[in-house]
Amino acid sequence: MKLTPRLLNIAKMVAKGAILADIGTDHGYIPVYLMKNKIVKEAIAADVNKGPLLSAQKNIKSNGLEEYIETRLGNGFEPIEPGEVDTAIIAGMGGLLIRDILMNRPEVTKSIKQFILQPMVAQDELRRWLYDNDFKIVDEKLVSEDHRIYEIIVAEHGHEIIEDEIYFEIGKKLIEHKDPLLEMFIKKHIKKQEDIIHNLINQDTDKAKNKLKECKAKIHKFEEVLLWLKN
Repeated sequence: MKLTPRLLNIAKMVAKGAILADIGTDHGYIPVYLMKNKIVKEAIAADVNKGPLLSAQKNIKSNGLEEYIETRLGNGFEPIEPGEVDTAIIAGMGGLLIRDILMNRPEVTKSIKQFILQPMVAQDELRRWLYDNDFKIVDEKLVSEDHRIYEIIVAEHGHEIIEDEIYFEIGKKLIEHKDPLLEMFIKKHIKKQEDIIHNLINQDTDKAKNKLKECKAKIHKFEEVLLWLKN
């Protein structure tokens, strides 16, 4: 089975021997790949929608893996019992929805050792929530697919003090590891801030002035990271 770059890099984050819950499994590609490659012991493929779950069931059956991958219908961690799995993938949805899934069944969240998260939007807000709620980010990776850069976050329970706001927008591990896509990723962030500045130029409200100041400060921080990368 050939996975897309995004799904393959998510799968690569899963530790050998893990017992996995794939939340929002869609077609069940990741659990099937991990089981076929003998990376996970067993897996639960869960989805809130019946259609994707039926697709996952067909994919699991066609690969002869019904004994090892169970499918469950439900929202977030609702179909998962505390202590059933040690690893959870929550990918392909918004950062705030991922946050809500982690919040809504704390007894399940507390029992899981590792979380592989791939937010499509609101990545900064998800990171902030993780750090504020006794999680630490142990790894991060950028993946390019279809002209877009995706962020993969690996989190565990623990405590970490974040000394600079920049790490909410540009993950600290991405900077520490000098991720190969980091320069391009930061330049995209700078362009986004420049576009906001351009739209604020002729606005004279206090709110606009504060936003302008905030955008310029972010660009300065991003440029500092770029300079550090080049040195």
